[in-house]
Amino acid sequence: MKANKNQSVLLFSLFLLCCGWGNAQNKKWIAPAAAINVANPIKDKVKAAVEGKKTYNQICYICHGLQGKGNGEGGMTLVPKPANFLLADIENETDGALFWKMTEGRAPMAAYKDALSETQRWQLVCYIRELQKKGSAKK
Repeated sequence: MKANKNQSVLLFSLFLLCCGWGNAQNKKWIAPAAAINVANPIKDKVKAAVEGKKTYNQICYICHGLQGKGNGEGGMTLVPKPANFLLADIENETDGALFWKMTEGRAPMAAYKDALSETQRWQLVCYIRELQKKGSAKK
């Protein structure tokens, strides 16, 4: 009887995992409060965005698309899908939250804390804000 109960619990757990229940990637990705409150230290955001665009075009566009809509070829089969930076919920995130997400990553999004300097990551935040301005102008 004990083995049957354990097997039932195991099968139910597997069922939940297969359905995506308990999968952290199905939950909204929220940066911790400490990260949300971090201000972007870059003063010249226009110049930073120019540099951020270079980095974006090297490593980000493949998944997030050239316009930041989350529709890059490399992201088509990813679960969850790459972020569409033009959506209101992303536009409303703080610079600190965006910086934290690209720093820490969450599968399938890579963590860039070791691959990019802090300055490069802040430049990317500035470039994402430029993409959002261009996307808002088209709405």
